[in-house]
Amino acid sequence: MDRPADVSTAFIDARALIGCRHRLRLDAAHPEALAGISEDAGVRQRRDAAATHRRRVRDALIEAAPEAWVVIDPHLRAAERAEATMRACAAGAQRIWGGLLPQEPETGRRGGAEILLRDEDRGGYIPVIVVNHKVTDPRQPEPADFHPTTTDPYHWNPQPDPYRKLRQQPRDQQRLAHLHRMLQRHGLASPAVVGGVIGFDFDRILVHDLAPLLADYDRRYADRIAVVRGKLPTVPSKVPECRQCPWWTRGIEGPSCEGWLIERRDVSLVAPGSRAEVLRGHGVETIDELAAWIGDDPEDWQHGPFDEAVVTARAWIAGAPLVRRVEPVRVRRADVEVDVDLESFQEHGAYLWGTLLDGVYRPFVTWDPLPTEDEGRSFGEFWTWLMTVRAEAAASGKTFAAYCYSRTAEDKWLYESARRFAGRPGVPTHEQVRAFVDGPQWVDMFQAVSDQFICPNGKGLKKIAPVAGFAWRDPEAGGEASMSWYRLAVGYDGAPPDPTQRTRLLEYNEDDVRATQVLREWMTTRADLEVPGLTDFRHASSVPPSAPSLGSGGTIAT
Repeated sequence: MDRPADVSTAFIDARALIGCRHRLRLDAAHPEALAGISEDAGVRQRRDAAATHRRRVRDALIEAAPEAWVVIDPHLRAAERAEATMRACAAGAQRIWGGLLPQEPETGRRGGAEILLRDEDRGGYIPVIVVNHKVTDPRQPEPADFHPTTTDPYHWNPQPDPYRKLRQQPRDQQRLAHLHRMLQRHGLASPAVVGGVIGFDFDRILVHDLAPLLADYDRRYADRIAVVRGKLPTVPSKVPECRQCPWWTRGIEGPSCEGWLIERRDVSLVAPGSRAEVLRGHGVETIDELAAWIGDDPEDWQHGPFDEAVVTARAWIAGAPLVRRVEPVRVRRADVEVDVDLESFQEHGAYLWGTLLDGVYRPFVTWDPLPTEDEGRSFGEFWTWLMTVRAEAAASGKTFAAYCYSRTAEDKWLYESARRFAGRPGVPTHEQVRAFVDGPQWVDMFQAVSDQFICPNGKGLKKIAPVAGFAWRDPEAGGEASMSWYRLAVGYDGAPPDPTQRTRLLEYNEDDVRATQVLREWMTTRADLEVPGLTDFRHASSVPPSAPSLGSGGTIAT
């Protein structure tokens, strides 16, 4: 077996500040174990999209004022890029693109910013990063205690912006704090202690006050560099990141993370993320200990009813994939029922609106690579068809309902499409979209599941629909995989479009709407008989006798 890497002088950048500590340690200590593992397709696509976005921003900014910019050659070695950046700062360059700051052997810091902006009033530099996600949303001006600070991308003049509402992006703030500390080390940090973010829309720069963030950043950084340098131990704990982590199923210092957690019946399997941290603070390390809880609820529990967390543990032990909260299970039904599911590509648009009516699947699709004006045509046709079905139902004296699973994406692209393609044939107004999605005829099956079931294994459609008896035709079906299929389907990377991937996407979308229909019908016919209820798991006696007992007050008896 290869010897672990020497991590005593390891470096980290700001990406290490967010995410799993155990993965960070394994990545640093055993890079050889990851050799040959193919990169997750979704990760690669997001990285490629981010690079394209940054080039677009760079070209637009430099074209507007070429004399103001110093561009650091990205093909130079890292040390040469850092030297070029420091020379540009020493020369008082107004704006530096692609700056890389010198690595810090003592602290372990490394990193760079898309933009280093000279603070003309106070001296020093302000870090500005370019990201491929949204950092604000538009809104109508209204009185508020807080308005985010923004500035024009071409003219630095930060002001409170009543036309924007903030999207919380902790990773951006941590990266800016990281860059501020690196600039500070060289006496190059602006006394303003601010940083900027250009998001996906590239319409404003969001300006963050970094001063209140630095203490948290310092604590987090000290912890993460100690982990990477082998000074702090870590153990697995289930978090959302596990879904795409190679260590979840790949062991190196014993079993894989999944195997380690299952062997120990770790509590994070049923209470992932911050839930597990709270429970461990109360001495609850295993699923069995949570299942046997009989004391008062933890005062610091902020994740819904605590008794449902206990029931989740008991259901996991019993092997029950669902537990009913209610009796009977109900779903709004109608004479005319339409199932809807969309497919989008990153933030570029929604290329497919799939529908199911009376067992017939109808896709409204554009195969022009996004972004494309043809998206407006397919969206207008979808909306017109849906509203026609609704109107015909009303004219016939029949009730109508349209169903989706987790309406967040559908609502987002209904509003976005109405805004982007306003005035085109069939495209609704913002008010028409709002009237529909806020009305009783738009039914979110995810909400119906969340309200009526406890789900020990997760609430995604691909977790829940199989309980109702549905199976997808494609074993690789999923949101991340569909991104790769789409690129091939439209020839996004320069290759001829692949019609087999178009078929694959249509079948995947069709299976999603059929799964929603099967789930709805199961919930209103068989779920009451097939799914145990809360009362079946209310008492610790429903847990196998081997489970540990708890003392009074909710602490584990020793």
